[in-house]
Amino acid sequence: MKRLYWLPRRFNPIFAAFLLIAFLSGIAGALLAPTLSLFLTTEVKVRPLWVGLFYTVNAIAGIAVSFLLAKRSDTRGDRRTLILVCCLMAVGNCLLFAFNRDYLTLITAGVLMSAIANTAMPQIFALAREYADSSAREVVMFSSVMRAQLSLAWVIGPPLAFTLALNYGFTWMFIIAAATFAICALLVWFTLPSVPRTQSAQQGDEPDGASSAPIAPAGDWRNPDVRRLFIASMLMWTCNTLYIIDMPLYITADLGLPESLAGLLMGTAAGLEIPAMLLAGYYVKRFGKRNMMLFAVAAGILFYAGLVVFKFKLALMVLQLFNAIFIGIIAGIGMLYFQDLMPGRPGAATTLFTNSISTGVILAGVLQGVLVENLGHYAVYWLATALAVMALWISARVREV
Repeated sequence: MKRLYWLPRRFNPIFAAFLLIAFLSGIAGALLAPTLSLFLTTEVKVRPLWVGLFYTVNAIAGIAVSFLLAKRSDTRGDRRTLILVCCLMAVGNCLLFAFNRDYLTLITAGVLMSAIANTAMPQIFALAREYADSSAREVVMFSSVMRAQLSLAWVIGPPLAFTLALNYGFTWMFIIAAATFAICALLVWFTLPSVPRTQSAQQGDEPDGASSAPIAPAGDWRNPDVRRLFIASMLMWTCNTLYIIDMPLYITADLGLPESLAGLLMGTAAGLEIPAMLLAGYYVKRFGKRNMMLFAVAAGILFYAGLVVFKFKLALMVLQLFNAIFIGIIAGIGMLYFQDLMPGRPGAATTLFTNSISTGVILAGVLQGVLVENLGHYAVYWLATALAVMALWISARVREV
């Protein structure tokens, strides 16, 4: 029986801390994201167009802030300190949403704090990769298991979010999210390591007798494979965000199904993502990252096409299997794909991956609002299917690494 070499021979509290922080931050995020469109519609009382605009502005701010912080994190400073600051900003953002219902305040101060807070996750993964590399562990499986913690969090988070919001109100839901982020901040401060940057990591000089990955040049965007992967990833996450924004509103407004079903669907997909993610991490060396990504996008096409055709609860539940394969693989393998195409720059590569998500959110926010205002919810899933087909074609043109 093959041994999973990413695991330590004895219990390693630092690895356990990474997994716990990923899980708790995932729980907090899963309390916020699934209910945001419902919060803006029912509590802040804005039109669908303004809901989409909020997602767009939030994503634009996130891209700008994360690029600035990622560039600094790969060259100077303590990555752990940056993660701590991001967690504290997340606490402040949750408290703002808990006690404020003014759209202008939320889309300005709230978006700024959210942009800084959202940088925490790529930085946690970047620090985890640096620690795994310095400890000579298997990076792919460790990263897959960390990503699985986020999926596990999304099994619990969305149903819990809708339960709290619908039964106790959004204020208590945001307070609980703030407390969870505060616990993450304490864990970051007391348990995560500071991985020192070596001379080679800062200047690209290879030390005597050692073999290190070359530092990717500043013009990584000039690499056509990086560009193609970014565009393909952006389209994939546009599809996913269209679904996340629209589905809670679609199943109640058009299908007449209960609001709580939205949390159940998201939780089911997240639960199925865990085995999909772990299997992807195990088989990626056999089939390659490119083939795994193509398989994932094909599953995504089936999922969004299924949403066009099927409109009853059982079918929506069954379709979550394809959703889980799609998200489970692209979320784990996609990030590693960027890192392998940009050797020596884990922070920049991970942030480029997360910014492909943010760019997808920008597009999804605009498209969802415009489509629903003019054509209704049904058009959203036709568009998602078409975008997934485009993503498959572009992904097929990215080289294997």
